[in-house]
Amino acid sequence: MPNAVREKAPLTLLLPPSETKRPGGDGPALEPDTLAFPELLPVRQKLLAAVRDLSGGSPEVALRALGLSAGQRDQLELNASLDSSPTSPALFRYTGVLYDAFDPSALTPAMRKRAASRVVIASALFGAVRGSDPIPAYRLSADARLPGLGTLAALWKPVLGPVLASLPGLVVDLRSGAYAQLAPVPDAVTVRVLYVAPDGSRSVVSHFNKHAKGLLARALATTGANVTTPAQVVRVAAKAGLIAERNGPRGVDVLLYEPPAGTPAAARAART
Repeated sequence: MPNAVREKAPLTLLLPPSETKRPGGDGPALEPDTLAFPELLPVRQKLLAAVRDLSGGSPEVALRALGLSAGQRDQLELNASLDSSPTSPALFRYTGVLYDAFDPSALTPAMRKRAASRVVIASALFGAVRGSDPIPAYRLSADARLPGLGTLAALWKPVLGPVLASLPGLVVDLRSGAYAQLAPVPDAVTVRVLYVAPDGSRSVVSHFNKHAKGLLARALATTGANVTTPAQVVRVAAKAGLIAERNGPRGVDVLLYEPPAGTPAAARAART
């Protein structure tokens, strides 16, 4: 059948969550058994109950366990009402530098459809969710230690690891270190963001790294190209105006030639 349309190979973008969340939502209360990756339901239910009970108890104990300051007590209220709070699609729930760069609200319907099938977001509370999964606002970071449960990595790795390892097609892992430790994906394409100084030396970018990864994630989530290799990731990045190159068999580096504002490199450049 020479005229048959060939299906595009699947592509998964594994994103980190953000500490900040957009409040409210117009979706119904959380139904954990409707989220993607039902294999994660037992751990999700355990954590939902633990976070809800912790946040509804002693504020001092909860703030310490969650790594929050006294000025963040409002986050405990979010956690205590996890069962009844309104929901929003995960891609619209998370805010911050990466998600501002991704800018999901500006996507066309066709782009949203592609993104819904490609974006998976890591979560300390849910393990991993699709970008279209409805979730409430909450506060739980990957390094939190809930009383009686130990580390979140110890809870998640045995169940989340096989789920992420079974994701079909090319997986581009854009998670930060703490979330990557919840469950590594050995065969994933990993991405670094590097600043290239005038003398050619390179250094890892910290804060601006999220912005560049958000732009790359948006480009990959919405492209009509068939992305199956790291080389094709580089090509999609170039079409989006990013400078990228291969780094070994499974790595991609995004290169920045202007120092990100607020960094020591930017301060030095301003003095020259």
